[in-house]
This record gives sequence, C-alpha cells and structure tokens, in this order.
Amino acid sequence: MERDEAKKVIEALLFVSDKPLSVDTLRDVLKDVDAAAIKAITDELNGEYAATGRSFQIKEIAGGFQILTDPVYSRWISLLYKKGPDRLTGPSLETLAIIAYKQPITRSEIEAIRGVNVERILHTLEEKELIRTRGRLEAPGRPILYGTTTEFLQHFGLKSLDELPKLKEFQESDLDFIRERERARLLNTQTGKLEEEPSGQPHEAVQPAADLAEAAHVTPPQDAADAAPAPTEENVNGPEEIAQSN
Repeated sequence: MERDEAKKVIEALLFVSDKPLSVDTLRDVLKDVDAAAIKAITDELNGEYAATGRSFQIKEIAGGFQILTDPVYSRWISLLYKKGPDRLTGPSLETLAIIAYKQPITRSEIEAIRGVNVERILHTLEEKELIRTRGRLEAPGRPILYGTTTEFLQHFGLKSLDELPKLKEFQESDLDFIRERERARLLNTQTGKLEEEPSGQPHEAVQPAADLAEAAHVTPPQDAADAAPAPTEENVNGPEEIAQSN
C-alpha cells in the first residue's frame, strides 16, 4: 500500500472508531504497514491538524490512538448530544484516585484511608469498567484486590499508569481550596446558581488526569484515618466531616 493511501486509511479508521486503536489493530487492517510507519503517519496528521487550526487531534492513550476534540468545544458538543455530565466527581473520584495510586488494594484498605464505606462506590466504578478485581490478598478472609483498567486509562487520556500526575504532600487546606475552585468553575455568574459541567460523546476530550491527583489530596492522611471512626455509609460521613473532625 502506498504511503499516501495508508495515511488516508489510518485517518478514516481513527475517525470512525469510538475507542483507541492499537498499532497491532491498525496493522491487521493495513497488512503491509509497519509500526514505525503508523506512528510517523499519526504524527504527520497531527502536524497538519495543528497547522490548519483544526478542532481535534490524535492522542495516544490506553495503548492506542484516538481522535479527540479540543475540550474548548465541549460546550457545543454537549448541546448537540443533550447528554448529562459523565465526569467523575467527589467520592467516586477520590476512591478511584486511591485505587490508581495504591493498586492493587483491598476494600478495607480503601475504607481505612477514606473513613467511609465504599461498597457502593466500588460497584459503580466496576459498572463503568474503570476498575476490576486483580485477584485476592493472601491474608485471612482472602479479600479481593482492586486495580484500574484500560478503560481507566482511556477515560483520563493516559498512555500508561506511569503518566499519572505526581502527588504532592497532603495539606488540609487543599480541601477547601479545591472545593472552592470547583464551585467557581460551576457557578453561573448570571443566575448565581451552581450548574453541572457539560459533557460530550466518545470523541470528546477526556477527563484531565490532574483530577485524580487533586482527589488524592483530599483523602485523609494515614494517621488521621487511624483515628477515624468505623466506616459508615457514604451519605453519613463524607470527606468534609473527616477533615473537620481532625
């Protein structure tokens, strides 16, 4: 296959796919185009998109390539699809952050850090295919170990777990700062009311991985978790109550 033709085929495949396409998948279709050529073609396409000011680009995430729109256009995309927000926030994001940075990890270890019952949250994260069981811990009761998935990498736009943002030392002041910033981002200055963030469809830009690092900051430090009461339902003791009690 001629290079120009391969370039058009790769662009077409990425355009119609709603998930990242690996090099192996692209090679299965293209047959006689090697991995180095595929990477070079995606770089060339991205260069053309940037030079012409296009509203999308090819991102290498979750072990493959995918065309994603610039997040600046999410407002209009959400109006087209009339779809509610699919970004993780609050307790779900904090729980997922703990799993991402400490995996493999058991439910009891997560609850010791958060100070609340996370059974329902784990179930929700499994339904979204962001986490999965990674075997069992060789300890009494053989508790289940949890870890992240390929869908997790895709959701946050990561090539691998090595790209997770670095964590800074936790400070209790981070809790109010992050929540105040979230409030400012969602406040409608005309109505004075809080609004949900818009979201898009599979080709929309992914949720920033920095959200994970921020969520990890608002979890209690280990010594605070040791002093926390026994886990309760999520709507009884949330992160705010834990921080205030310390």
